Amino acid sequence: MRTLVVGDIHGGLKALVQLLERANVAPEDTLVFVGDYVDGWSESSFVLRYLIELSNTNNCIFIKGNHDVWCERWLKDGSTNDTWLYHGGKETIASYTTISDDEKQLHLKFLRSMKLYHIDDKNRLFVHAGFVSMHGPHREYSETNLYYDRTLWEMALTMDKRIQMDSILYPKRLKLFNEIYIGHTPTIHFDSFKPMNAINVWNVDTGACFYGKLSCLDVDTKEIFQSDVVQSLYPYEKGRNK
Repeated sequence: MRTLVVGDIHGGLKALVQLLERANVAPEDTLVFVGDYVDGWSESSFVLRYLIELSNTNNCIFIKGNHDVWCERWLKDGSTNDTWLYHGGKETIASYTTISDDEKQLHLKFLRSMKLYHIDDKNRLFVHAGFVSMHGPHREYSETNLYYDRTLWEMALTMDKRIQMDSILYPKRLKLFNEIYIGHTPTIHFDSFKPMNAINVWNVDTGACFYGKLSCLDVDTKEIFQSDVVQSLYPYEKGRNK
């Protein structure tokens, strides 16, 4: 039995299927998805369809990302905003052209059911972006921090690795959990095409929506699995490379 944490997919169904095959995922494995299933490549609606079907055979935990919030609002009442449309929303809307109204409602229900964060029995936190409360994600004054905040990752990146967890200099947020797994901020922005580790924070968003790969990580062994460069799987699309 493994626990695999999967990075931001952004409509790249081909990459997702390839990744799970390369990781040799079995029904007894637990899959934790850290959000942003939609917006980017052309198969957002089909990614959601695939994940719903996958949840019938595997133990899956779905965390909600900011792009999923935008898609949920659109499926609910057709509302859009310029930011979403520019950052992949147009491609997501186009992917629903052949999707029935009944299936749209199924996808809406699926998005609504997603968790904002997950803490496992080894005190490992899985969240899309981060959190700012010194008491943990359950005490956030605004849930939007959980899928927008980048300060936790930025703080972890600046930490001196010689500072131990029992030091008064160690940030209180990071002391709350043995490990923290996030997406949201592509590691390719830091010239890394693989998941990055900073202190006890692991970032598994390896830029699948741009020119990176889709990645997953075995949280116990830290073994990394990756798809091909997602753009190579959609050669006639730009994704979010605008």
